[in-house]
Amino acid sequence: QLRLVESGGGLVQLGGSLRLSCAPSGRTSSDFLMGWFRQAPGKEREFVVAINWSGSRTEYADSVKGRFTISRGNARNTVYLQMNNLKAEDTAVYYCAAADYSYIYTAEYDYDYWGQGTQVTVGS
Repeated sequence: QLRLVESGGGLVQLGGSLRLSCAPSGRTSSDFLMGWFRQAPGKEREFVVAINWSGSRTEYADSVKGRFTISRGNARNTVYLQMNNLKAEDTAVYYCAAADYSYIYTAEYDYDYWGQGTQVTVGS
């Protein structure tokens, strides 16, 4: 059973930066798709970004392109989400997710494993 633990959330000023981490455990291999979703108050959870197992392919939501960067660690296990130029609308609970796929998928239902979420608040 794959378990995901997020960290790195917090309060940041408008235009600031934050880096989230997602550490998987419970599996020796790293050949799974990983992604980030977020849910703002009163809204549905939405796709943010995903990365394939090798780190060679990524997919970003239009709202974060050019500001967020996803990457996998040297061991291809831990996934990082670097968030720059943060806006108020980025405020949400961010969830790490994983799926046993080689290709990149962006739908919530394609992911089988979820972290507990980490709060990101962007304020003035």
